[in-house]
Amino acid sequence: MSIKCDKCKHDSIIYQRYSGMHLCKKHFMEDVERKIKLTIRKHYSVRKNETIAVAVSGGKDSSVMLYMLHKILGARPDIRLIALSVDEGIAGYRHNTLEQAKGLTSRLGVEHIILSFREQYERTMDEIASLEREKGTCSYCGVLRKSILNRKALELGATKLAIGHNLDDEAQTIMMNHLKGDVARMVRLVPPCELEGLVLRIKPLRYIPEKEVAMYAYLNGLPLSTGACPYAHEAMRNEVREMLDDFEDKHPGTKYSLLSGFDKIANVLSREIPIAKLASCRLCGQACSSELCQACKLLGKQ
Repeated sequence: MSIKCDKCKHDSIIYQRYSGMHLCKKHFMEDVERKIKLTIRKHYSVRKNETIAVAVSGGKDSSVMLYMLHKILGARPDIRLIALSVDEGIAGYRHNTLEQAKGLTSRLGVEHIILSFREQYERTMDEIASLEREKGTCSYCGVLRKSILNRKALELGATKLAIGHNLDDEAQTIMMNHLKGDVARMVRLVPPCELEGLVLRIKPLRYIPEKEVAMYAYLNGLPLSTGACPYAHEAMRNEVREMLDDFEDKHPGTKYSLLSGFDKIANVLSREIPIAKLASCRLCGQACSSELCQACKLLGKQ
């Protein structure tokens, strides 16, 4: 016998253990969309005549984010959405997701720009990974990706840069910063403020669990891209992910609790530890808190 939706008489397609709700397809999609709209309204209000750059990898998270931003804002003639994809140069991985990103942006009629590590940094991620390094591959990739996205968003006059981080990503990041005792980095997770030289980063999916993002993508015919980056095994994040998934399984709602608890102390943190004043990197001109930006440091520039 099938289990019915708690909001209507249709068959349930999902049981949200953290909420105790069985939901049918219609009410599940409404729940996801409601949370995304509420997040945008509460943290990232969209004003008139904005240009929003959307980081689109071609995976499920960024695809759902672009789809929803287009659904919410696409009818507004004063809002310009531009999808930005980054080709890091990872053989056997990035080509497939870029093709999915091209297909989705074409389907939605959204302008799409592809950026390249090779063109920007004169080397690919595969080439960087083969070198003797102090930090893990993911540290290099993350910093360089952020830098290239911010640079292009600034060039385009974007007022916001949308990133596809879901609830799992946010909970993992908060826990990693706790484990490292990195309070300064925690301050950067505080609901964002405008900083000269940095395009405002927004995270519309931060209250949506990863599994629900995947289900929403599947139900709407969006890219799922289950393939993992070949360098992902190097990251500490994997261990934190397994730990939090185990806690979530035993104690449903753990990830939401971690995020909501952090949000409650975020304003206190930002008052006690103000974000460092920004200057311009003396080599590339990007906004940073020291003489050289992190990207130039990692690339060994002097």
